[in-house]
Amino acid sequence: MPRVAIVIVTYNSAAEIGGCLDALSKTAAEILVVDNASADSTRDEVAARKIRLIANRTNAGFAAALNQGVRATTAPLILSLNPDAHLVSGLDAMAACFEPLNAQPNTGAVGGMLIGEDGAPQTGFMARNLPTPAALVFEVLGINRLWPGNRVNWHYRCLGVDTMNVSPVDQPPGAFLMFSRAVWETVGGFDERFWPVWFEDVDFCARIKSAGYCAYYHPLGVAKHKGSHSVGPLALENRERYWYGSLLEYAAKHYRSSAFRTTCVAVAVGAVVRAVLGFPRNGFKAFVVYGGIVGLALGRAFRSPAEHSGKCCLI
Repeated sequence: MPRVAIVIVTYNSAAEIGGCLDALSKTAAEILVVDNASADSTRDEVAARKIRLIANRTNAGFAAALNQGVRATTAPLILSLNPDAHLVSGLDAMAACFEPLNAQPNTGAVGGMLIGEDGAPQTGFMARNLPTPAALVFEVLGINRLWPGNRVNWHYRCLGVDTMNVSPVDQPPGAFLMFSRAVWETVGGFDERFWPVWFEDVDFCARIKSAGYCAYYHPLGVAKHKGSHSVGPLALENRERYWYGSLLEYAAKHYRSSAFRTTCVAVAVGAVVRAVLGFPRNGFKAFVVYGGIVGLALGRAFRSPAEHSGKCCLI
């Protein structure tokens, strides 16, 4: 039986999935593609390479499709790999972190080095700590973009991590994330309320940490990563609604009531600023889109605590 099952969730990934699967052609892993009702030729690309495919009739969302893929495979380790993350090396090195006698104790998840098309490591993306309320507030207010070297962002994006050594991190990237089936079962899989995408991997890593497991960054695991291949083409209103909706879902689940409401207010304030700044390019559509985000954030902020998501790792 293969030691690793590679589960790839696709959605309109025809431009990337062929290269992703070709890069896996020499691995001994069990490979499964779960397609979320793509409207392009993604499924044809998979079929041409004779790779096992689960073709969903509707978009189940990333979390649900990944859970579906884990249940449909049998290997003790699972690598969640995005279609635009093409494996270069290090699958065995990542898997070795889960061996009982390895140097990384109580391993729950491992991520590797993501490199761009220029070969440079995607620092700030391939290893992160879990977002504190301050980190999300700084993010939605644009502070991290204007002042990337601030202490909150430095800690959140692990900007001090030595990318050439194995390092403990809270959150390896979901684009290139290995975890054990036993840990997945222990924490209850990926939370399918994060639909269709974003923050399901952050929440999964938070629950791994809460359960007492450790996550690591391993530099020998390398994948070339493009990024945003599926979400980039989304209409502005959908992209913003999905990202902010999932962010608020995460905050509701993991933060105390006061921190959650502070995050909601910050989202609303940031959305107003984005509406104003987006007007020259998008016209009144910017006010419609970000006005909806303001309503979403303030609507969640003033719900009763009982209506928020089930609490987990309270901050």
